[in-house]
Amino acid sequence: MNGTERWTWLLAVICYAPVHPYPAITQQAPKTQEPSPRSIVLSQSLPPLRGNNLQVQIVRVHYRPGESSPPHSHPCPVIGYVLEGSLRMQVKPPNAAHPGAVTIYRKGDSFYEDPNGQHLVSANASQSEPATFLATFICDHPTAVTVPLVHKEQHP
Repeated sequence: MNGTERWTWLLAVICYAPVHPYPAITQQAPKTQEPSPRSIVLSQSLPPLRGNNLQVQIVRVHYRPGESSPPHSHPCPVIGYVLEGSLRMQVKPPNAAHPGAVTIYRKGDSFYEDPNGQHLVSANASQSEPATFLATFICDHPTAVTVPLVHKEQHP
């Protein structure tokens, strides 16, 4: 192959080689991200429940500054999770002689209440900021999720 043939061959390769309008794009494997941190906020055994009639209700409860609920009870187990603000709670567990201590729950805290406990205090702990929490009720029978406490009159 003489010099002219070499140049002819090189020119043919250049002219007839496939030309792409964009530079070659190499496909890279997607970068794997570490999963967001997860943590257990509550792990609680539940009382025996009839499995053929289970129902879950999630109720968003909002208290304005200084607001509270009257004493009440829940016939089903309750799991609470504070979304904002802080709550002041006191529950007398069923069959207990005395109520538990008054507890303050803040944003990100969770709590559990046994069924039929007496919820003596349920209030916003702040006089200036609102408080919101989710109450998850796990029931195995049709019922209202909250019932007022009926105080029995004491006779001498």
